[in-house]
Amino acid sequence: MRKVLFIDEVHPLIKEELTSLGLKCDFFPDYTRSDYKKIIHEYSGIILRSKITLNRDMISSAAKLRFIGRVGSGMESIDVPYAESLGIRCLNSPEGNRDAVGEHALGMLLSMMNHINHADKQIRQGKWIREGNRGTEIKDKTVGIIGYGNMGSAFALRLKGFGSKVLSYDKYKSGYSDGNTYESMLEDIFEAADILSLHVPLTDETRYLVNDDFLTKFRKNIWLINTSRGKVVNTKDLVKHLKSGKVLGAALDVLEYEDSSFELLDDNMPEELKYLCKADNVVLTPHIAGWTVESRYKLAKILVDKIKEVL
Repeated sequence: MRKVLFIDEVHPLIKEELTSLGLKCDFFPDYTRSDYKKIIHEYSGIILRSKITLNRDMISSAAKLRFIGRVGSGMESIDVPYAESLGIRCLNSPEGNRDAVGEHALGMLLSMMNHINHADKQIRQGKWIREGNRGTEIKDKTVGIIGYGNMGSAFALRLKGFGSKVLSYDKYKSGYSDGNTYESMLEDIFEAADILSLHVPLTDETRYLVNDDFLTKFRKNIWLINTSRGKVVNTKDLVKHLKSGKVLGAALDVLEYEDSSFELLDDNMPEELKYLCKADNVVLTPHIAGWTVESRYKLAKILVDKIKEVL
């Protein structure tokens, strides 16, 4: 009997569907990386989220492997080129949480520009401050989106009713204009954007894409949203530009201090993170942009449908 190894706990739909196809599904929640390496050669498929990294060494031990299924979008924890060179299909399900990410990015933007979180905290402290919490409208602003895949396009769709102009840049796509955005070059976004939203995967190209030099290139002062990966933004440089006013505010669902499982590292809190936590113009959430009741099911359903095609 072919077997599938579940590294992380996922929606039960995946196990139910694969079992119905005659596959045996194993889940060992207490196993460590070394434990998985000892047994990985027995499996035709692997299902994971982010508990471990499937690098060349681990994949080399999986002689029977036909597919790797990532419940979610980012594939940075998998050596995809090496796996595919061995004929192993690498699957993910970004379609499953794009709606959640689009809505969350919009919610963070509204909260940031209208001081919602900050004002709520003040009222709970007995402070009723109106003028100090005067907001800024999205209407007539130019929004720059970097990365126009599932997440970037979902955010652009949500902006459609706000009367903003959306410019998007995607290095690896062209001809994708869908009526919700204008395909642009980075230089156009640097020149025109009032708001910048990041929707790129974490790769060698995008690691610390947003740094001091990058932020300096914007003609206007900007609002920044990051729902992609924490290490796309250099936090030290971001804090510098928050202090100078070049960045008017930041909405961050992800931080560069997360570990490979997207949990915040337990080390002493860096000074830059301390600043973000205290700043009134910063909105923080714990990597939950794609983390909804609905997306949990959709991520599983889309991935299992892709696996069925492979099998």
